[in-house]
Amino acid sequence: MLTSVERLLFVRAVPIFQELRDDFLVRLASVMDELSFPADHTIFTQGQEGRSLYIVVSGLVRVHIGDRDLAQLKEGACFGEMSLFDAEPRSASVTTIKSCNCLMLTQLQLYDAIDETPGIAINIIRLLSRRIRELNSRVNAYEAKSSAPDLTRAGNNLSG
Repeated sequence: MLTSVERLLFVRAVPIFQELRDDFLVRLASVMDELSFPADHTIFTQGQEGRSLYIVVSGLVRVHIGDRDLAQLKEGACFGEMSLFDAEPRSASVTTIKSCNCLMLTQLQLYDAIDETPGIAINIIRLLSRRIRELNSRVNAYEAKSSAPDLTRAGNNLSG
């Protein structure tokens, strides 16, 4: 378990909370639940209803759809944030690779926090935008790779 001071220092270093005032962070950090998960534990499954954001305090988790890994997240990374804003089911599963400690922020806790400090919503929007850009970049690279002509064979047929 983190002490109050350790929790505040940890939450202050998480990217989506970095620009928030300390008095607000103290309140936010104090309402988060601290959870521990063993290795190879599924925290949530794709398709499940979700209303909470998780922040990795220690350990390592993998974000995946079925057997296909999308990302590995370590200390300071957050996941589950999309479910805080839409009522859609989880878009992927998250499973621990190593035993893991996480802080959890529920939708209700977040909405209360946003009412008090709207800047947190901007930070979460930035995080979501960054993740969408990374995904778009991956998709574009994949499409470019799979649609590129095989010039090694075509080169044999070229006359010049």
